[in-house]
Amino acid sequence: MANRRFDVFEYRQVLVRMRQGGSDRDVERAGLMGRRTAAATRVVFAERGWLDPVVQVPEASELAAAFARAPAGAIASSLCEPYREQILAWAREEIDASTIHQALARRYGFEGSYSSVQRFVKSLGVKAPRTTAPLTFAPGEAAQVDFGTGPELVSFETGEVVRTWFFSMQLCYSRHKYVEFVLDQTVMTWLGCHRRALQWFGGVPERMIIDNAKCAITRACTRDPAVQRAYAEHAEGWGFRIDALPPRQPQMKGRVERSVGFVKSSFLPLREFRDLADLNAQAREWTLQVGNRVHGTTHEQPLTRFADFERHALNPLPDAVPELCQYKRAKVHGDCHVIFEKRRYSAPYRRAHQPVWVKSTETSVHLYSLKHELIASHPRLTRAGERSTILEHLPPNQVAWQMRDQQWCLTRAGEIGICTRTVIERLFDDRVVHNLRGAQGVVSLAGKYSDARLEAACERALHFDNVNYRAIKTILDNGLDQQPAAPAAPPVPGGAYDGSGRFCRDMSQLFD
Repeated sequence: MANRRFDVFEYRQVLVRMRQGGSDRDVERAGLMGRRTAAATRVVFAERGWLDPVVQVPEASELAAAFARAPAGAIASSLCEPYREQILAWAREEIDASTIHQALARRYGFEGSYSSVQRFVKSLGVKAPRTTAPLTFAPGEAAQVDFGTGPELVSFETGEVVRTWFFSMQLCYSRHKYVEFVLDQTVMTWLGCHRRALQWFGGVPERMIIDNAKCAITRACTRDPAVQRAYAEHAEGWGFRIDALPPRQPQMKGRVERSVGFVKSSFLPLREFRDLADLNAQAREWTLQVGNRVHGTTHEQPLTRFADFERHALNPLPDAVPELCQYKRAKVHGDCHVIFEKRRYSAPYRRAHQPVWVKSTETSVHLYSLKHELIASHPRLTRAGERSTILEHLPPNQVAWQMRDQQWCLTRAGEIGICTRTVIERLFDDRVVHNLRGAQGVVSLAGKYSDARLEAACERALHFDNVNYRAIKTILDNGLDQQPAAPAAPPVPGGAYDGSGRFCRDMSQLFD
């Protein structure tokens, strides 16, 4: 007989035609089956006496049994038959057919092909067919969330090509959705899209069904997923629970998966977008018009179904909208600053080389210890490379150096006296050396001695035209400031050496 398998209803039609006296050619002309197949079928009918018009037409089950292809012969002739029990045991352990084929060849010298093993395993009927159960949701019970790939936008100013993604949140009961196109998938973007989506719906569902995106889940796990700290705070503030799906199970949020595909196939093609704002404006218009078509499963418009049954079932929006934030673990560097998003924020110098938590909001950056103690707060910087420094966070010696600038030194010197002020001015007038530290040192000598003694020491230094920190300190250490100033020695012509060196001869002897 031909290889094509005929339906029981087709065999019944052929039988009725043959009982009415139709030939094999008549069966072929009717398009039921070929002549050779009709002749073989007539033999089967005749053996069972079904061609006799008096005999009742057999039931469908009898026709199916008469023409069933029993696979026993194929199995009996299979090279796998001697290893049936072993193959059955492996198949029940869900071992792949290719692995079974390799094991048979290695252990028993099996020479059959992989296809024969595959057919034999299939004939055992161990694996049950994959089935699914439809998920049902009550109004306001859940929403499904996902990201999809958006179009590339070209900047009219620079010609730069910018990639986009779109955020989609769909209510499981009504299928009403929110779509927003974004430029990244960061935590702040993820939380911001949640805020705008919930405000779009005017309420909060009981739980959010999500996959394992990095902006939401830090460790994917079927039974114990780890949620981003910022997203957990956000869920608590809005009043919904996070339902993270098991890894690699996107079919468990099929509603939003289908919605993402619908956006790609129905909204994006044959459209032009000027920029991101225009893209989102068209997306909102499409969601309320074309996207609100009669749904194939509910047979209702999502917006109508939402207004009639789900809007009132959502939890109300909170009085205080949770602020957008994100957390990142960082380390305080030796310069007493933390680097966050290419910007530097100071921390107390005692925390240097220690890990901290950085909490970033839309307007501020907070630093916490690992025990969640607040240690610093800064306004959020806008440009990369900027630095926010609180002087109290720096070591005291650095703070003193930064606070005691030139103006401070001049002001303090003026409080001590005219000579001290003159010394400081001359130090700052030096065109070669930056004498800020020297000036700070001179002024600080008043704390060790007194303003009066420092003023006297500066007067003596000016008298001898030796204005520097070391000279003034030597005067004070030796108490020379309390002695009357001697007249300055006249300079030696040519700057000749007039000291008493260790190996210097008495020059007077040369003229004896």
